[in-house]
Amino acid sequence: MSRTRAETRARARALQALYACDMRGGMDLEREADRLWADLDVAPTERERATALVHAVASSHDAIDRTLTDVTTNWRLERLGAVERSVLRLGTAELLLGDTPVRVVLQEGVRLAERYGSAQSARFVNGVLDAIARRMGRL
Repeated sequence: MSRTRAETRARARALQALYACDMRGGMDLEREADRLWADLDVAPTERERATALVHAVASSHDAIDRTLTDVTTNWRLERLGAVERSVLRLGTAELLLGDTPVRVVLQEGVRLAERYGSAQSARFVNGVLDAIARRMGRL
């Protein structure tokens, strides 16, 4: 499996963990991810990157949510759907890590939102992540 494909699958695995944790009321994200990935028998290459992404969300959760709140001025985070909220947290964490090109983060966020949400979700995610990248001076 190519590195790019493994990273794309890792993002989907991280999103699954974020979504599951969100649906269960915000339990320990990293523990939830480990349990989920063990149940799904996630490949080590996917798990390594997904773990880094989940750790980035868990360790910066408050800062990520503050950033999202600042950018989504007309939307409270609680009003967003769990898929959109999870994709936005994942994308923001990956932007903060800074080890993936911004355009890739945006494109992957849009794909995840389309796949697990809707076309409207994808447009919303694209706009929010673009705004965050601009605030960070990365676009």
